[in-house]
Amino acid sequence: MEGMWIVLTIIFLVIEVVTAGAMVSIWFFIGALSAMLAEYLGAGLVLQFLIFFVVSLALLFLTKPFIKKYIRPVTSKTNADRILNEHGVVIEEINNLLGKGAVLVDGKEWTARSFEGETIIPIDSKVEIIEIRGVKVLVKEINKQEE
Repeated sequence: MEGMWIVLTIIFLVIEVVTAGAMVSIWFFIGALSAMLAEYLGAGLVLQFLIFFVVSLALLFLTKPFIKKYIRPVTSKTNADRILNEHGVVIEEINNLLGKGAVLVDGKEWTARSFEGETIIPIDSKVEIIEIRGVKVLVKEINKQEE
């Protein structure tokens, strides 16, 4: 089994490099390095595997919470959520069954669907933005009393 740990070390290192920044296999890379050192010092195969698993799992469980807390994926805010609960005007009849509809909110046109399922909302109706799903807004018609 000579050289097995060298091969595994290289494989885990390549995986880590290919998934740059994802911290996928760094723990197993260090575990394989530890097992390779144990092999060099004359440890038996069972002890090598034990060292590999103990070191890998210990590093995984001890560092994963730290990494999740301090290393976050970069996200870009689009400010689209600022239109939530805003009012808009229907510029194309909203009909979920036909998959059509559009509203004008804050000077911008949005593809729209009714939040209330099969409710058809006519042109020039005032609506409230309830939710954003992808590039569509889900709207609810504002009754005259609610205005």
